[in-house]
Amino acid sequence: MVEFSDRSDAGKKLAAKLATFGLTDPVVMALPRGGVPVAAEIARALAAPLDLVIVRKLGAPGQPELAAGALVDGDPPDVVLNADIVQACGLSDAALAQLVAHERLELERRRRAFGRARPVPVTGRTAIVVDDGAATGASMKAAIRALRRRAPREVIVAIPAAPRETAAELAAMADRLVCLEQPAPFLALGHHYRDFPQLPDEEVIAILRQFEAPTPPERVR
Repeated sequence: MVEFSDRSDAGKKLAAKLATFGLTDPVVMALPRGGVPVAAEIARALAAPLDLVIVRKLGAPGQPELAAGALVDGDPPDVVLNADIVQACGLSDAALAQLVAHERLELERRRRAFGRARPVPVTGRTAIVVDDGAATGASMKAAIRALRRRAPREVIVAIPAAPRETAAELAAMADRLVCLEQPAPFLALGHHYRDFPQLPDEEVIAILRQFEAPTPPERVR
């Protein structure tokens, strides 16, 4: 069952596939935390910038596990609603606004914690959205829908593993899908990795710093 030694190994294997695509002006967008080391290998191979696409679930009042939608960070953030859930829960515009306001604070806190002031623009570029895998793909679907509103040249989803049905749903939403493993049945994502630790924020920050442009030296007058 193990296909990848760790997330970096998965990223290198995805990068090898993506390098054959002849991509135009790519930008690699990682879903934190697990998607970051995967995406870093892709960004290195393609000499592309690396950024985050942070997704926060909008849990229905009293039923936080039920997603009324998602908030996807951007400038400004995008609200992606699940219309059926909103209607079934009878959520008013005011209730939705309250959910969005609460999650927007958390979203902004997380972006600051990761040391990312503003999202990298994707308009007219190839946006490659990366995670370390997808079970239901809910966060990835919200990210795709939000990125579409920002007029990228195309959206490519790159994931190491997913159930076949999830992969099919993501392929229908994206322009292209690279998914290396689609086993049936699909077990827990960790079964596909030999080493699959939880990632602390500090490790994510250290990876992102490797992609920061160096500060030019001050000119001597």
